[in-house]
Amino acid sequence: MYNNTHTSPRGASRPRAFQKPSFKSGGSFSPRRSSVGGSFANRGGSRGGSMRGNGKGKGKYINPELFIQKAVVTTEVVQQFVPEHKFADFAIDSRLKQNIVNKGYVLPTPIQDKSIPHVLRGDDVLGIANTGTGKTAAFLIPLIHKVLDGYEQKRKEQVLIVVPTRELAIQIQTELRGFTTGLKLFSVCTVGGSPIGPQMRDLRYHNEFVIGTPGRIKDLIERNALNLSTFNTVVLDEADRMLDMGFINDMRLLMTKMPKPRHTLFFSATLSNEIKALVGEFLHNPVTISVKTQDTSKNVDQDIVRVPRDGNKMDVLHDLLNAEDFQKVLIFGRTKHGVEKLSQMLSERGFKSESIHGDKNNSARQRALAAFKDSRVQILVATDVAARGLDIPAVSHVINFDVPGTYEDYVHRIGRTGRAGKKGKALTFID
Repeated sequence: MYNNTHTSPRGASRPRAFQKPSFKSGGSFSPRRSSVGGSFANRGGSRGGSMRGNGKGKGKYINPELFIQKAVVTTEVVQQFVPEHKFADFAIDSRLKQNIVNKGYVLPTPIQDKSIPHVLRGDDVLGIANTGTGKTAAFLIPLIHKVLDGYEQKRKEQVLIVVPTRELAIQIQTELRGFTTGLKLFSVCTVGGSPIGPQMRDLRYHNEFVIGTPGRIKDLIERNALNLSTFNTVVLDEADRMLDMGFINDMRLLMTKMPKPRHTLFFSATLSNEIKALVGEFLHNPVTISVKTQDTSKNVDQDIVRVPRDGNKMDVLHDLLNAEDFQKVLIFGRTKHGVEKLSQMLSERGFKSESIHGDKNNSARQRALAAFKDSRVQILVATDVAARGLDIPAVSHVINFDVPGTYEDYVHRIGRTGRAGKKGKALTFID
């Protein structure tokens, strides 16, 4: 509960006197010149109206009412998912099983439970699942076994894992190393934003797993540093995001460099017509596994912050962040320049803030992400590179400082909070 006598423990004082925000009964947010919650019709908008993504002519039209939804609180006894398997039941290498136990895994998630048996059988798989459902382990565990079994059968297996962002590639490699402790399997992470020389050097050696982004993988192929003709397994993770980012031609190029037949795993949060076309192009008789849940998390309170034309958007954000429950806040902006500028302005106002965007090199992005994950900074300001795939614990709030370009982008942004059964909050600024 916010009130006007709140004193910030962070010492982030305002540059001028300003009435602090407060939530009143009925859910309306009322700093002096902005509002959140309540009926959209009462804020001067048409209930059936819609708006463009950023209010400035870019992105699809989104009805602001889609950004308003209370978290669902229920006392009903909800039937829990009961997996058909335990990790101990899967026909996988005993050393891999022990590493799984050491990581504390006992029961698979739905996507793991349904996917792993098919991947072990060598089926092509189309997996439709929300981010944060355990997709990474769903393909890593059976593919690690495939590589180990290949050595037992005197054949070499190599796996290519293609993802849209550097952060996701590094996260997958970290999880891979946890599963392969002591197994003498090697991997290289090939992403932009890092010097290409060390990656080319690492590729001179045999790596069972190559993980990377489409653009950097293409560069390495063109420099004759990576030969995909020896890779008979490929994972396309967050395929819809790669499509959105314009990687379609790079994806096609990578697939043409691989042998046929090949083993292809294709994971996506959505199944648009474009994705269906790629499935038909890349996969052979795939098994479709869908464990997709509702579009937005039931654990996330969603509301909007309306700032009039003569209001100061930065001042409103400042007062929100000074409230005590805004402990770990992920703020999304539309442009790289805007994100960096906003992070700098927050730092100047006394907040501990870092930023992630495409103009930062890989090491800087990883330092910023690590500081936020470890709660050494309160705020991470990011473009949509942080909207998918990343596992960031205990994010208390997601703030859309800039309205997302599409509603699908919005869904992925707010999915960074309200995870692991915890309640989260999402606020979207409307100019």
